[in-house]
Amino acid sequence: MRPIQIMIVEDHQLVRQIWTQMLGEEPGFTVVASTASGAEALSLAPALKPDILLTDIAMSPVSGIELTRRIRKSCPAIKVIGLSMHIHPSYARQMMQAGAKGYASKNSSRGEMVDAIVKVNAGGSYLSSEVRAALLAEGFSDDPEPHLRILSDREMEITIMVRDGCSSKEIAVKLDLSPRTVETHRHNILKKLKLKNSAALVQWVTSING
Repeated sequence: MRPIQIMIVEDHQLVRQIWTQMLGEEPGFTVVASTASGAEALSLAPALKPDILLTDIAMSPVSGIELTRRIRKSCPAIKVIGLSMHIHPSYARQMMQAGAKGYASKNSSRGEMVDAIVKVNAGGSYLSSEVRAALLAEGFSDDPEPHLRILSDREMEITIMVRDGCSSKEIAVKLDLSPRTVETHRHNILKKLKLKNSAALVQWVTSING
C-alpha cells in the first residue's frame, strides 16, 4: 500500500525537525517535504502533491490560514491539518473556514497526530482533544466541526447566550449592540442553520449541548 505523503510547514526549526523525524519514522507515512515558509510550500506542493499538508497557523508573511486557502484553490486534492499552540475555538474556526480538514494542538501526542493524519487522509475531519475540550466548555457538542464552518464568532457568541436563556434585549445590553443588530444576527443564524424560528434555535442549541 502506498504510504501517506506528508508535507510539513513550520517556521520554528526545532519543532519542524521533531515533527519531520517523528512522522518520518511512523510506518505508512513518508515526509516528502519540510519547509519553513508558506510561500515555499505553495511552490513545492503542485509538483510533490502530498496527501496531507501539516501547517503552523502563525507564520509570516503567508499565514497557515492564507496558505490553506491558496492550497485548496491550487491543489484541492491536498488535505490540510492546522497546527498551533492556540486552542481557542476561533483559531480552529478560521482554519476550517479556509478549507482545512483538521486542527491539532502542538501539544498533541504522537498517537493523536497519527490518528489525525489517518482520519483526514481517509476523507474525515479531525479536531484534537484540547480543541474539543475548549469547544465543549463553550457549550458545543462532541462533533463541532460543522458549527465551526457555519457560524461566525459573533453568531456563536449569540447562540451560546440563547442557550443560556437570554432574550434579544438582554443580549443587546451584554454585547453593547442594538436590539435590531441582535435580531439580524439571530435571523442569519436561523438561515445558516436552516431553522424555521427561534424555538427551533433553542431546541437546536439544547441538543448540541447534550
